[in-house]
This record gives sequence, C-alpha cells and structure tokens, in this order.
Amino acid sequence: MELWISRNQCQSGHLVPTLPETSLLVALSGRPCNLGPDGDVGKPIGIFDSGLGGLTVARAIAGAVPAENLVYLGDTARVPYGTRSAKTVVKYAIACAERLLRFDIKLLVVACNTASGVALTALQDRLDIPVIGVIQPGARAGVMATRTGRIGILATAGTVASGAYERAIHAENQAINVFARPAPLFVPLAEEGWVAGEVPRLAAHRYLRPLVEVDVDTIVLGCTHYPLLSETIHQVAAELLGHEVTIVDSAEATATTLSETLDLAATPDRAAGSLEILVTDLPGQFGAAASRFLGKSVGALDIQVIDL
Repeated sequence: MELWISRNQCQSGHLVPTLPETSLLVALSGRPCNLGPDGDVGKPIGIFDSGLGGLTVARAIAGAVPAENLVYLGDTARVPYGTRSAKTVVKYAIACAERLLRFDIKLLVVACNTASGVALTALQDRLDIPVIGVIQPGARAGVMATRTGRIGILATAGTVASGAYERAIHAENQAINVFARPAPLFVPLAEEGWVAGEVPRLAAHRYLRPLVEVDVDTIVLGCTHYPLLSETIHQVAAELLGHEVTIVDSAEATATTLSETLDLAATPDRAAGSLEILVTDLPGQFGAAASRFLGKSVGALDIQVIDL
C-alpha cells in the first residue's frame, strides 16, 4: 500500500515520492514566505477546521515537524461547513483565522476542504502570514503519484460539487482525467470509530465502484475524515480494480509540503512541540472521537471551549 507520508518510506517499506524541495509554500500560500527556525522559534502554526476532521492534519503536521507548537481550532458549533453558502463559509473562516491570530501564529493551515475551496483566497488576501489549504497539496501529490493519468477523488458532496480538486489538478496538468465521487457515510463512520469491518467495507464498495469503472490508479482522499478509513479504502479498491492503487492523503501531503519547503524539521535540538485544542462547542464523546483522529488520548481538560 502506498500512502503519501511525511517520511520517505511508508510502513510497507515501499518508497514513496516526496514533494519537490522547492518553495512550494510560496505558490500555495499566495505570498512570499520568509519563515525559518531563527526568526519564528516558538511561534505556533495555526490550524482550523469546521470540526474533528482537521485533527488528522494536525496529527500529520506534528509527525512531520515535531518541534513545532500547534494551535487547533474546531468550529464544532457550526459544523458542517459543506451545507453553508460560500459567503457564510468565508465569514466563518475569517472568524476562525482572526481567533487564531491572537496566538501570534506564523502560518495558517486551512484544514477543511470546504473552506480551502471557497475561502482560501479571501484569507490569503486578508492576512499578513502564509495561508495554505489542503486541496492544492493533495492535488499536487495526486498528479505526481498517478502513472496512467486517471485520478479518483473521494470527498463530501459539497467538495465534489465545488469542483475544487478538478481545478487544482488541472492547474498542475490539464491532461489528467479526474473522477470525483461523494462518500458521505465515511464521515460518521470515522467519527464513530467504524473504520474496519463489514459496514465500512460495504460503504467503500458502493463509493468505489464508479471509480473502478473508469480504472483509476490513484485515489485522493478529499476529506480530512477519510484517512481513518484509508486501509479499508485501499483494500477494497485494490480488490475491485484488480491492480495496485495509490492512496493520497491530503493531510500528509500538506504536512510534507510544510516540512520540505520551510525546513522546519531541521531543528534537532528543540524539544517536542505542544498542541492546544480549541472548540466552539464540546459535544458528548468529543474527547473519545478526537483521540481517534489524533492517534493519542485527549481528555476533556485538554480542550478549551471558546466563542468566535
């Protein structure tokens, strides 16, 4: 199984191509970036999403640049963004960004596919720090991974309808064939921890069949919830296709972009960074669900409830 990860090898030992060691962040953030270990030591990286899913991005970034301090904001009182108008999503995204700016962040990651597709430009124009989303890194990674030029996208209905991944992929290579399909049940399955077994496999069969019919060789996970189901998605896709398929995790691609373009990983003498979690509402079982997304235990006392 090939996954885009922040290191040069995946767990299976297969080599995984890395993103080019050029200043991708300049192109992705819309402004020059002068970040480095000297001038910004201690300043955190801000990350926001409409809910839980962006914690997979926080997890990937923490793995790629473990010395960095992270502040994560989940706008859980207004989740999901996918059902909102573009104007409303932009308003919510600006509110999240302005709240994170109070932490003197040096960079903002929009860890929400809906907000990345709708509000990224508005945030880049408004803020004086680099702002990147998860769509362009995932799209770029998909283009680099495909061998046949046939890429499938699994995402929420809102992200699929926006055409954001198609635009991002075609900006890299207009010759690529892109086939986007909604996979809405993957979100509640991930939040409930049903990531393996009969139920997620049945859902994967249903969502992957249209991609199998067009014989994709690469599938981009276009929702930050979906990495929790990546093993099941890969297994079912390989079974249905009859050949190997590359799974591109946009969260990991985003983390790789950060680590390679900013060289933030080149700070071996620094202590491990911290992660602060903010939410706009604390629903029941949030701590348990957050622990699944982060891959480590998160207690209720570790989460701060705020107003925007």
